[in-house]
Amino acid sequence: MIVALSILALLLSAIPVLMWLANLPRFQTLRPSRDLSGSDTVVDGDSLPKISVLIPARDEAAGIETCVRHALASESVCVEVLVLDDDSSDETADIVRRIAAGDSRVRLISGAPLPAGWNGKQHACKQLAEAAQYERLAFLDADVRLLPHALAELNCRLEQHQLGLVSAFPYQVTETWLERWLIPMMHFILLSYLPFSRMQTMGDPSLAAGCGQLFLADRNAYIQAGTHEAIHDSRHDGIKLPRAFREAGLMTDVIDGTELASCRMYQNAGEVIRGVMKNANEGIANPRLIVIFTVLLLGCSLLPLVTLTIAIDSGDVVAMIISAIALALAHVPRSLATMKLGQSIQGVIFHIPATIFFVALQWGAMLLQLSGRTIAWRGRV
Repeated sequence: MIVALSILALLLSAIPVLMWLANLPRFQTLRPSRDLSGSDTVVDGDSLPKISVLIPARDEAAGIETCVRHALASESVCVEVLVLDDDSSDETADIVRRIAAGDSRVRLISGAPLPAGWNGKQHACKQLAEAAQYERLAFLDADVRLLPHALAELNCRLEQHQLGLVSAFPYQVTETWLERWLIPMMHFILLSYLPFSRMQTMGDPSLAAGCGQLFLADRNAYIQAGTHEAIHDSRHDGIKLPRAFREAGLMTDVIDGTELASCRMYQNAGEVIRGVMKNANEGIANPRLIVIFTVLLLGCSLLPLVTLTIAIDSGDVVAMIISAIALALAHVPRSLATMKLGQSIQGVIFHIPATIFFVALQWGAMLLQLSGRTIAWRGRV
């Protein structure tokens, strides 16, 4: 019996490793082949790609100026930066007004009252898109810091692969232990269980994936996909917006944005827990998926440790060898994330407790949902 369980642990641990080895080269795409700077020729500003950077902001006074300044520093593109003040109770609007007074590329929009049934971010993004003047729409969370070449490279990706929408996972800044444990789990799940070869070649909506922190879309495609109105009641635009595009017959892609932008999603343990739980129900925390992912995630992390412990206690050498190999494989994906994506070594060391905690939060989120309760975020549910 213990040998059979050890073999199961080995198989479940091998799946993420094989998927990471296949997916990582497709996720970490090469830089565009064409010269973004125009080489030795002088590039007329009118001929540069024109991109509207759209930032929904609700109580973002602590970081909105840094976000806007980074967007304004974009190279090889012409940008306008639109910030929608979504009923902030702090100085967000005043800060943006001050920046706009010194740079005509910046505009402040006062958000309309939130309609019943709408999520605040989706409503803000729809208003921003309606106010934008350019044909490329970059939806940007206020805690994202763009690097100068980011928008030009994303635009190249959009054009070269004839996409309606492309998103990038920024480098995730993690300063507390819980951030280092849990934030990288989004990379772990994405690269462990989504076949990128199919996602990048097939338009199946079930293969949709993205990162809501940073999207670049073609305006016509965005309209064809139904705008953010198509996902008006969703908190999980990272999955739902690409799915809306694919349902409209458009292709989407998601790439590594480690060298394009950075983002610190949460500031403390409470925010991490609520942030993971707030949109979990639109991910894996639902009756259709949660049992499957519980088996997959605990099977590729906790099970090898359990079988190794039992094998040592029973003296079963074969089970010990198989379990030890499984346990080593269990830590390979997080090791690759440390080497290739700049993630903390703590994610490797504490992979097993981090996975257990993540699964527990998924179950907690589902139970809350079934009881009719919702995690509040930015004062809204």
